[in-house]
Amino acid sequence: MVSYRTSMQIVGDLLMATEQSGQQGIKTTALISKANLSHSRLSKFLENLTGSGLINKIEYDGKNTFVITPKGRQYLETYQKFSDVAQSFGLEL
Repeated sequence: MVSYRTSMQIVGDLLMATEQSGQQGIKTTALISKANLSHSRLSKFLENLTGSGLINKIEYDGKNTFVITPKGRQYLETYQKFSDVAQSFGLEL
């Protein structure tokens, strides 16, 4: 059986990859690879994440780099705690 990720899981994956990249940020290509998404799908998620203030987009020399915000870190931490609680009850998000 094929298991698809929910939007919430994808957001968690994107925020985790962005956080792991540190202050230098992560480029679009690396995010595509780490989150295992197509460019068009990634673009929609990035639009939502930047719009809600969870990540910042930095444009430099025609390339985009993404950095997690304090609000994004807080969201990721809360998501991970909630995910752990759900798993302890045998549930998947």
